Amino acid sequence: MKRALWKSCFLLTIPTVLLLGFAVTPLWADDADACISCHEKSTPGQVKDWRSSRHAEMEISCIYCHGDNHTTAEDGKLAQMPDEHVCKMCHEEQFESFAKGKHNFGWRALNALPITHVEPDELMEGGSGCGGCHNMGIKSEEEKKERLAKGYRYQTNSCDECHTRHSFSKKEAQDPRACQQCHMGYDHPQWEMWSSAKHGTRWFAKEAGRLPEDAAVPTCQTCHLPNGTHENRTAWGFFGVRLPLPEDKQWAADRVTILKALGVLSPETGEPTDRLEMVTSLDMIRSTQEAWQTERDKMIQTCSGCHSKSYATSRLEMGDSMLQKADRVMAQAIEIVAGLYKDGIIKKPEAYAFAYPDFLYYMQTGGGDMENLSNIDQTLFELFMKHRMRTYQGQFHVNPDYAYWYGWAMMTQGLGKIQAEAKKLRTLHELTKK
Repeated sequence: MKRALWKSCFLLTIPTVLLLGFAVTPLWADDADACISCHEKSTPGQVKDWRSSRHAEMEISCIYCHGDNHTTAEDGKLAQMPDEHVCKMCHEEQFESFAKGKHNFGWRALNALPITHVEPDELMEGGSGCGGCHNMGIKSEEEKKERLAKGYRYQTNSCDECHTRHSFSKKEAQDPRACQQCHMGYDHPQWEMWSSAKHGTRWFAKEAGRLPEDAAVPTCQTCHLPNGTHENRTAWGFFGVRLPLPEDKQWAADRVTILKALGVLSPETGEPTDRLEMVTSLDMIRSTQEAWQTERDKMIQTCSGCHSKSYATSRLEMGDSMLQKADRVMAQAIEIVAGLYKDGIIKKPEAYAFAYPDFLYYMQTGGGDMENLSNIDQTLFELFMKHRMRTYQGQFHVNPDYAYWYGWAMMTQGLGKIQAEAKKLRTLHELTKK
């Protein structure tokens, strides 16, 4: 670190020296040459990326991120894999902003979920599956040592998820396609929603030169990371559940049912469980009206850059209303399956704390008695993590097909499947008893 700080100070003197007309040979040039001469053969793509980067332009060479212990082809593991704190030495403002935002919770949220610990480790920490995206988040020294012990050496940093190595381009991170690698697919198809809705359509049209240069084309970053901030979050949070409960009695009851299925409230007593602290500390839900309102006001302000404030407000309120309707369907489905548990018609997996659906175990068959998770449980999970998500996220992204066909229509169809399956299971149960 002292070396990097010295170099930072040295860089500040370069303009002054140049003004005086002296030729400057950087003191770290030999270090860079030694690394490049070897890595041009072993990892040519990395060298090419570095040469195209701002780091190369500033003559920030390999050792300032990777240290100087690695000197031969045989001691590659001695190279330091830089984490966010290394980036912080020059990018302190971005580090502090990231540390407060939702992306910083990715790694801790993954490890807090009970499902993580019964799934294949390669999918959790190996750079693909959940770990491929949920690697984001500042890790403790102990966590980093645990990963190194398992052989997961290369995912120690969050910054390079958006600014990929070794070019670390700001323009790349500002391209909406940088968000696509994580925000797509089963339970979070924001890329598909944005890119096939009006905002994305206009962005692609402008990219192709079919819109004026000053045309407004909102990207993911425009709405969720405005003005270069790294502190991102949404009003409703990932699960689309918040506290306190709403004044509408039916919606309040439906939300309580969903909170029970998330294990946040005890299905037996209705009292908070240890998970409430977990989901609030990891920013998965908004726990106060003020926290929710702060994020809603930010979004209205962002939308008002193109639309009238009244229009933006009404569109977002329409999303709230659609979420309320989705919660009514969701709660009915949960109560049907919960009734099957209560009556002993489907077996409680050993890992479950209660004889009640548990959404934080997801629709997995990772090990133990979880492999016997019932069919109707799988359908219920899909209703929550796939169709409900698409219903309200599609509404907020103003995407017609995702809000309706992939969201609401599939929710009502899923409820019908659960009702039919429950009827069959109850009939079979009665026949078995007889």
